[in-house]
Amino acid sequence: MISGRALHYVFKIGDRLKNAVFFRDILGMQVLRHEEFQEGCDAQCNGPYNNRWSKTMIGYGPEDDHFVIELTYNYGVKSYVLGNDFGGITIRSKEVIERAKAKNYPITSDNVLVSPDGYKFFILPEQQPASDPVVGVALNSTNLEKSVDYWSNVLNMNLITKSDSSAVLSYKENSVQLKLQKIDVPINREKAYGRIAFAVPLSVQPHIDEVIKKTNNTILTPLITLDTPGKATVRVIILADPDGHEICFVDEEGFTQLSKVEVDGNDRLDKYIGKDPFQ
Repeated sequence: MISGRALHYVFKIGDRLKNAVFFRDILGMQVLRHEEFQEGCDAQCNGPYNNRWSKTMIGYGPEDDHFVIELTYNYGVKSYVLGNDFGGITIRSKEVIERAKAKNYPITSDNVLVSPDGYKFFILPEQQPASDPVVGVALNSTNLEKSVDYWSNVLNMNLITKSDSSAVLSYKENSVQLKLQKIDVPINREKAYGRIAFAVPLSVQPHIDEVIKKTNNTILTPLITLDTPGKATVRVIILADPDGHEICFVDEEGFTQLSKVEVDGNDRLDKYIGKDPFQ
């Protein structure tokens, strides 16, 4: 039985300064850690690029109990074409709305914010809770029945609600939800495609491998060990759902060590932003 903990969603970004302003000053998130890499990731964590890149984890609290965002920056890539695979992230926080208006950041009448790279954030006009204000992540689906079958019957997520146009799932009660939204055109993931990540016990990963093979679904990256310089090693397996949405299952034991909050993460991000050639 697979039972995961939702960790983060990966965005590719083209301008670290603009994104730092958006995520820190508008959404009110904090930098949890910042990491620099000299070459591409064996699991294509930064996409199909074999170059220098950076990873910035940013959110409302530690990755132990908050769903956060991974900002992936490939040096030399200033923008990405946006596809129609990603639906948006929902956040419960009237404070975000107030900050956006105070800082003249564009916000629609129904409280939708768009990041510098085009990713949508749906803001609920409610008091931001002391716990994680991130409600859920929406991904688009061309065949809702097939998608629900994959996420619930293959990956064992709990189906919370379902209609003709959408379905909501989650691994645990009162945790971040995955919303699958039906669209009537083919999924085009383009260069900006993202990835959602979950943590599972190390012992569960081989079972995931077996289940995916048994059900003739897609494994993009078989079980592989990834190193982060000076930090813990983690093991991951990367899957793709019926619409090609990438899913990372990382081992809980290694990730708990890797994801410790850095006291200097914010300063390190600013340091490297200052070195970006187009700033």
